[in-house]
Amino acid sequence: MAAAAGLVAAAAAAALGALLMAPGLTQPHGEGPPEGAGAGAGAGGGAAAAVERRPPGRMDQALLVVRNELPAPRLRLAALSGACHQCLYQFLAFVPPSNGSLREPGTVAVMVDTQHPLTLLLNGSVGDGELCKIQYHFGEFGNYSLVVKTLSTSAKTVSCDLVINEGPINSYLPILFAFLVYMGILAILIVGRLFMKIDPVRKWVYKKLNPRETDRLINSELGSPNATDSVSSDPTPRLWSTASRQRLRSLDTFRGLSLIIMVFVNYGGGKYWFVFIMGTSTSLSLSSMLRWESSKWKVLRKILWRSFLLILLGIIVVNPNYCLGPLSWDNLRIPGVLQRLGFTYLVVAALELLFARAGPESGTLETPCPALQDILPYWPQWIFILVLEVIWLCLTFLLPVPGCPRGYLGPGGIGDFGIYPNCTGGAAGYIDRLLLGEKHIYQHPSSSVIYQTTMPYDPEGILGTINTIFMAFLGLQAGKIILFYKDRHKQIMSRFFLWSIVMGVISAILTKCSKEEGFIPINKNLWSISYVTTMSCFAFILLLLIYYLVDVKRLWSGAPFFYPGMNSILIYIGHEVFENYFPFKWKMQDSQSHAEHLTQNLTATTLWVIISYLLYRRRIFWKI
Repeated sequence: MAAAAGLVAAAAAAALGALLMAPGLTQPHGEGPPEGAGAGAGAGGGAAAAVERRPPGRMDQALLVVRNELPAPRLRLAALSGACHQCLYQFLAFVPPSNGSLREPGTVAVMVDTQHPLTLLLNGSVGDGELCKIQYHFGEFGNYSLVVKTLSTSAKTVSCDLVINEGPINSYLPILFAFLVYMGILAILIVGRLFMKIDPVRKWVYKKLNPRETDRLINSELGSPNATDSVSSDPTPRLWSTASRQRLRSLDTFRGLSLIIMVFVNYGGGKYWFVFIMGTSTSLSLSSMLRWESSKWKVLRKILWRSFLLILLGIIVVNPNYCLGPLSWDNLRIPGVLQRLGFTYLVVAALELLFARAGPESGTLETPCPALQDILPYWPQWIFILVLEVIWLCLTFLLPVPGCPRGYLGPGGIGDFGIYPNCTGGAAGYIDRLLLGEKHIYQHPSSSVIYQTTMPYDPEGILGTINTIFMAFLGLQAGKIILFYKDRHKQIMSRFFLWSIVMGVISAILTKCSKEEGFIPINKNLWSISYVTTMSCFAFILLLLIYYLVDVKRLWSGAPFFYPGMNSILIYIGHEVFENYFPFKWKMQDSQSHAEHLTQNLTATTLWVIISYLLYRRRIFWKI
């Protein structure tokens, strides 16, 4: 069922985004006061006193009260996040010794992170060996006690027992509630579909929506691919009938799904399959334009203008630094999402235009090997892309970076045991800081949260754009498959599946099927080659499924993702510009509530879906 499948996907995407929600880790304390100074909630006093003096509860945190029953010396408490690879333990607090005369334990209260498992380390404050090491995943707003005592006075055996004083809350319940709400909407739409089977109702709705006229006016801002399947002979009017459409709805559905996930994550519900589908649309749109345009120069002018507008919109409109005040050269961030999209589109579209053949036969080239007819005619393009990848590899692993080892791919900060604190991003970060300047790149990278980095680093920087071009080129390859295997759905889907396997095998080799220990680990911030191949693997599979459901079997109209996919640039820019305005954001009653954050993020995302639908109904499509 069309609407049913769409909303199931919407609910799944919302739940996935919410599961990835990361409001921020607890920032560890500094190295602490010098020996002899007070620490935490102070020395002495019982656990109750420590609880009274505990910091206010915050989202993604729990209270840990450490009770030290050892007479001397005071202890040093440190923690290591399970999400921090090869990191140093971070100091939390000094735990005073017990007061032997009053028989009161030394007590200190600290707030600990609940987003990731923690390893707690207790040792003597004067360089003694570790007394105990505990691995535990604390629950949000939980109240815990860590009791340190001597089991045997003669053997001086120390035990560390973790006790739950007050159970944590279930921070995932809001996700379940949101899922049930969307399932309720799904049920309503299913009932609506049943009513659509009644002839008078169906004719009235079809007359009001008039989808044929809307489809006739549709033009995508990142390409206008023509449908490859034949016109349906089914006279029964359907809201997504191929009799009226001129596009592959699966491409707009894919783009819309990618966009909605991006919007949800950007709003805090936690992005780049959008690049993949841009390449796919480019292949089909250029084929279409060359059939109607008399000159490649005219098409090239359109490509240059579109790229310029994307880059300009990214720098002037969608720029996070304008929140700091009027834009000026002093605080202007040069890289960005739209800037990278614009430059990537320019390279990939120009590369495709250079080797494209004008005329109606442009998608039916004859080759000695029909099984490779979507690859062999374009071997110069592949050589160009491979040269780009060689450049990326050489710069990444051979470029000397002052104060850093060659080929460094780590986050810097406290990562790699704190040896390279100023090497964030390796060669990629160094190139951006050298060519663009530290003030003109992103100042608060995600690595600063977990790894406590201090160097600015831009995830949309110069070096990573090479691999963005590669990902868009793989999307371009998907477009060639649709062109060359026209009307042969099984061949198209089998090629998508084959490319997914190839990309998956390359990723497995590059990463050694591990998270951190491969030749080139998957790294979104660096846009490593393994990240591109892994995302492309899933992109081919997702495109296969959407193509099968939407354009082959027509079991799903692509709703609701189809609508934002038709106005992707407008929706993306709109959500960035109006991010902090009502009704997309409002003053929260409880800023430490996952439920309220999730409600706000889902509401804002859903509003943009509704806006895109209204634009579709009004036949408003913003094309650049």
